[in-house]
Amino acid sequence: MSKRPFTVQAAATLEAAEGLVAVGFGVYTGVETAIGAAVDPASAIGVTVLALAGGVGMLACARGLLRAEQWSRAPTVLTQLFALPIAWSLWQSDRPGIALPMGVIAALALITVLSPPTTTWLLDDEDEDEDEAPRPELTKAPPAEPRSLSQRLMARLKEQPTKN
Repeated sequence: MSKRPFTVQAAATLEAAEGLVAVGFGVYTGVETAIGAAVDPASAIGVTVLALAGGVGMLACARGLLRAEQWSRAPTVLTQLFALPIAWSLWQSDRPGIALPMGVIAALALITVLSPPTTTWLLDDEDEDEDEAPRPELTKAPPAEPRSLSQRLMARLKEQPTKN
């Protein structure tokens, strides 16, 4: 495994920070609900569950990034794409103390997770984990495929089993 780029470490750190904040918010909301301080207990329970699940998911994504697991990139990007409009909404609601850090962290995380060093590292390490010996199914020449879409569709229809 090659040396982990700084961009991957930064993306994982930012994702983990967001995950910890989400878990903390979930715990806070859960405690407030349990002591009866929530205005709407049903909504507070939903917010608690979503915050805890989302925070744990973000922490799992951060761990996946550090372990070069390719699956972790898409949910990390999605969490940042969700965080940016939330930060904007908070900004418009006169909550700059929350909106500004959230927007900056989301933008930085998005930049680092989509950066070329991160992409290269995640894709190259995925390829290195495979066996070095060529697989037999990859060494055979692929069958000649018809060029047009209609020809490919007709060939696929002919391959389908018929009902008796």
